[in-house]
Amino acid sequence: MATVFKTPGDLEAAVGQHLGYSEWLEIGQERIDQFADATGDHQWIHVDPEKAKDGPFGRCIAHGYLTQSLVNLFLPQIVDVQGISMGVNYGADKLRFPAPVPVGSRIRGGAELIDVNQTKDGGVQATIRVTVEIDGSERPGCVIDTISRYYPE
Repeated sequence: MATVFKTPGDLEAAVGQHLGYSEWLEIGQERIDQFADATGDHQWIHVDPEKAKDGPFGRCIAHGYLTQSLVNLFLPQIVDVQGISMGVNYGADKLRFPAPVPVGSRIRGGAELIDVNQTKDGGVQATIRVTVEIDGSERPGCVIDTISRYYPE
């Protein structure tokens, strides 16, 4: 269940707090192949299960940028900012891929609100660190500081 903020202004009081987790998502080969087709990245460690069996990971792994892109799926499951006319993905800082995400694994996002600022155009900018956990792994598949802007109604 998402952490609800009734207005963008309510975010400031939550800086430093963990906001919760998304649902678990299984990473299948079909999703990896679709991402490869969409981006043109057909590196064998991602799309060739036979060759990948003998590779460094023992099977195919998800693209790092696929893992990163799934943060956009996880965030609305974790955070619900209400009382807005619009929300905008403004960017990201400190992107890292500490561990590979093997095909067939389950991942989820956990989020911490690390900074909130008022913007010159009347919005509220929130920096949320999302850690993409891999079920059964000590190291995450991705850690990214997302930057979102919320504009009050």
